[in-house]
Amino acid sequence: MLVGMEPFDELLRGVRADGAGVRRVETSGRRVSPGLTLYAVVSGEISVRGETARAGDLVVVRESVAVEGHASAISGTYDVKGAVARRLTAVLPDAVVAPGVAGCAEFYRDVDTSGPSVVADRLLDWLMVCALREWFDREHGTGWLAALGDEVVGPVLRVMHAQPDKAWTLALLAKEAGVARTTLAGRFAKLVGVPPLTYLTEWRMAVAADLLAESDATVGSVARQVGYADAFGFSAAFKRVQGVSPSECRSRCAASA
Repeated sequence: MLVGMEPFDELLRGVRADGAGVRRVETSGRRVSPGLTLYAVVSGEISVRGETARAGDLVVVRESVAVEGHASAISGTYDVKGAVARRLTAVLPDAVVAPGVAGCAEFYRDVDTSGPSVVADRLLDWLMVCALREWFDREHGTGWLAALGDEVVGPVLRVMHAQPDKAWTLALLAKEAGVARTTLAGRFAKLVGVPPLTYLTEWRMAVAADLLAESDATVGSVARQVGYADAFGFSAAFKRVQGVSPSECRSRCAASA
C-alpha cells in the first residue's frame, strides 16, 4: 500500500508508460487524444484550454480534450489502470502545460521512436513526472492535494490508505492526527469534501475493486483485506458505493484494469 508516500508520489500511483506507444506526431489543426496523453513539443506550437505550449514545453491532456495548432511532438498515451489509480489521478486538471528549459526541444528531437522500447517508455515516465511535478508545485495548496499536505488531515489520509483493513473509528483517526474528533471531522470535511468515515468507505471500495480485478481472491477474502469481517456487510457497502455487486465488478473491473 502507500506507507510513507508523499502527496506527489501518491498522485503518480498507477501511472506508468508500459505500452504507451511513444511516437513522433505532427499536429495540424485540432486533435483529440484518448487516455492521459503527453506531448513533448519539438517545434511549433500547441494550444489547449487557452494556454500555449512552444518548443521545449510539455503538455498533458485528459481524454477527449482537444489540442490545436501546428507542431511536431514526441507523444505517448497512458491507460490509467485500476480504481485506485483513477481515483488519485482524478485530481488532475483537463490540461497541464509545463514550460521547458534551454535544450529541451533539441533533446526531444533526438528521441528514438522507431519501435517499441523500454527506454522510450521510461523516458515518457520521466517527462510525465517533470510535467506533473511543475503543476503540483504550483497547485498543491488546493483541494485533495492540500488535504494530503495538511498537518491534521494528511496523516489521517495516509493511515487510511496504508491500512484499509484496520477497524478505524473517528476516535482512532483523531488520535492519529493528535486532535479532537470534532476538530478532525470539521477540517477533513472542509478540505476533502466528505466526512472521514465516508472517505474511508470510498477508498476501501476502490481498493476492493482493484483486488477483485487483479486476483482470484474470494469476496470474503477481499472483504477482510479492506476491513470488513463478513462478506455480506462488505457486499452491501460495495454495491452502495460502486453501483454493482462484487461479483459483477470482478468481470467489469477486470476488463477496465
